[in-house]
Amino acid sequence: MPPTPAPIYADNAATSFPKPREVLDAVASVLDKVSLSPGRSAHRYSLECSRIIFNAREALAQLFNCPDSSRIAFTCNVTEALNVGIFGLAGMKLYPGDHVITTALEHNSVMRPLRYLEKTADISISILPVSGEGEVMVSELPRLMRDNTRLIVANHVSNVTGAVADIEAIGRQKGAALFMVDAAQSAGVFPIDVVRMNIDMLAFTGHKSLLGPTGSGGFYLRHGLALRPLKMGGTGSNSETEIQPDFMPDLYEAGTPNTVGIAGLGAGVGFVSRTGLAVIREHEQRLCRLFLEGLARMKEITVYGPAQGKERAAVISLRVKGKSESEIAQRLDRDFNIMVRAGLHCAPGAHRTMGTFADGTVRFSFGFFNTEGDVAACLAALEIISRN
Repeated sequence: MPPTPAPIYADNAATSFPKPREVLDAVASVLDKVSLSPGRSAHRYSLECSRIIFNAREALAQLFNCPDSSRIAFTCNVTEALNVGIFGLAGMKLYPGDHVITTALEHNSVMRPLRYLEKTADISISILPVSGEGEVMVSELPRLMRDNTRLIVANHVSNVTGAVADIEAIGRQKGAALFMVDAAQSAGVFPIDVVRMNIDMLAFTGHKSLLGPTGSGGFYLRHGLALRPLKMGGTGSNSETEIQPDFMPDLYEAGTPNTVGIAGLGAGVGFVSRTGLAVIREHEQRLCRLFLEGLARMKEITVYGPAQGKERAAVISLRVKGKSESEIAQRLDRDFNIMVRAGLHCAPGAHRTMGTFADGTVRFSFGFFNTEGDVAACLAALEIISRN
C-alpha cells in the first residue's frame, strides 16, 4: 500500500488550525498556574486573570483602532455577539415597523435573528443584492434606504464566496442608521478601523483568523450606544446592588468569563499583530492565486465568487461536474487526507444567490499556516477526482 499522505487542513473558514505555539502556551499556563475567576477576588491568582483579560481587550482595541478598550466585550463566539447586537437593539433602537438592510451573503448568525424579529416584532428587511461574481453591490444601498431604516448589517467577508464587501463605503452611506459588521472571516486578515469605517458595532470570533481557541469572541460597541443585555448576573463589580451594572464591558459580561479562551485569544491577536496583517494577507493571497490558477485549467470544475485578480479572501467554493459535493469531500478526506467542508456553510441565502442551493459547494479555505505544497496537493487530488 502507498504511504498515507500527510494531513492537509483546508477548512480554516470554519476554525483555524493549527494554532500558534504561544496560543497553546497561554491556554496551558492559565490552566496550570492561576485560578479562573478574574475580578471576583483580591488574591494574586484572580488579579493575574484580570490582567490577562485586560491585555486581551487592549490588544483587540489596538487591532480594530478602538479608542477605548472598555468598549470591547467578550462573548463565546461571533454568533453570540451578533445575537447581543440584533436582539439588544430590539425595543431600544429597533421597533415594530422599522426597517433593516442586510446582504444576500449573510450567515445564519445574522439571518435567523433578523427573520425572527421580522416574524415576531414586525420589522421589515431588504436584501442588498450581489453581483454575478458574488460581490455585494454597495451601489444599490441608496435605493434600499428608507426614512425608517434603523439598522444595516453586513458581513465583511463571505464565508462562501470569499468576496470582500466595501465596508467603508457602506459606513459612509449609512445615514442615521446603525451599522453592524460581522467580521468573522475578516478579523485577523483584513485591516479593520472602526472609526474610519464608521462602524457602530463590530462582531468577531476568536477561533478563525484571530487564531484563538473555540469558545472565544466578542464585539466592539461605539461609545454612546447601548444594547439590552441578553443575560444578567454576577460581574464582580457593583456587587452591593441587585441591578445589572450599566457600564461597559460589565453590562454584557455577566458570569465567570472564559478566561482560558480569552487568554488564548489574546495570544492569537498578539501573533497576528507581531506578524502583521499585510504579511498574513499576502501569504493567503498567494495561496489563493495559485489555487485559482490551477483550477482554471480543470474544465470539469466550476469556481464561484470573485474573478481572479479581484480582491477576495482565501475562501474558494467549487463544484465538480458529475460529482456530489459530499462525495468529493469524503474522497478528499479518505483518499488524500485533505480536510475541507461541503454543503451550505450555514449561509443558504448565499447559495441561493449563486444557484448552488440546495446541495451547496465544496469549500477550500486556506490559512496562514498552509503552504504552496498544500495547494499543489489539493489541486492534484481534484485533478484525479474530476477524472474518475
